[in-house]
Amino acid sequence: MKEPNQKTWGKKLLSGLKQLSFMLVLFILVSTVVDLWRGKDLPTESLPTMTAVDLNGDLVDVLAMSHEDAVLVYFWGTWCPVCQFVTPAVDILSEHYSVVSVAMSSGSDEKMKHFLSDKGYTLSTINDRQGFLSRKWSVQVTPTVMVFKNDELQYYTTGFTSLPGMWWRLLTA
Repeated sequence: MKEPNQKTWGKKLLSGLKQLSFMLVLFILVSTVVDLWRGKDLPTESLPTMTAVDLNGDLVDVLAMSHEDAVLVYFWGTWCPVCQFVTPAVDILSEHYSVVSVAMSSGSDEKMKHFLSDKGYTLSTINDRQGFLSRKWSVQVTPTVMVFKNDELQYYTTGFTSLPGMWWRLLTA
């Protein structure tokens, strides 16, 4: 005979799924609040230009690019531990969508080219050696992901961001 307090396997699974769902909703809520707080200093009106020459020598104008398609801008650094997990996903996206990466304070152009080559990354990269672009855009945390469409900042997030999360932001911009 079963003890009255003993839970069945199905009830334990259901209880675990409820707890997992609660934790996921809580994580999303906290993450959203943190992103809003971190983004409070971001320019939203009269966006600063983001025009620079990438490591391939091509002129990159993010706001002009955003007239055709949504553009994902990825601020990161070779020294950033979280970026080691996010950059491969950004590189995958760059094969199918407009992506511009901005490497913050990561060394000389030659060092950056070597780093990107060693990792097999093909994404368009602006080397922000002195941090001018990141300061202009009030970026203080790496990684930072922004999505622009029609000269407007549509999405902004910092910290770990998944491939599906970035893809969803690009599609809904």
